[in-house]
Amino acid sequence: MLQDPSAETFSKQLLDIGDGKVAIDETGYVKLPTDFCTIADSQDTLIEQIFPDVHTQYINHEWLAERAILAAKNVDVDNLNLKIQMLLPGNLVSYKSIDTVCDDSEAVNFPTEF
Repeated sequence: MLQDPSAETFSKQLLDIGDGKVAIDETGYVKLPTDFCTIADSQDTLIEQIFPDVHTQYINHEWLAERAILAAKNVDVDNLNLKIQMLLPGNLVSYKSIDTVCDDSEAVNFPTEF
């Protein structure tokens, strides 16, 4: 989304909302521009609107880079990611990792960020 004019517009709109520069209607809610987001009646519909044919397009990195679904809570992001992953072909694989050194004498071989 780098150098994408629509991404720049969206970023400005978010900043304007955060800075209180957007009109508030009579109910006290922020009035969003009509082109602010994609409205969908379910997560499945939203996924299909943002990632149409993801089962074949997922290998196209440019196509993927042009798309994003934003969510306010990590639990919602996790749920959306899982639903999208389930649409992809292939077997589900889990990778495990650890953040400790098994042999204390080897600790000097790793940066402290490890």
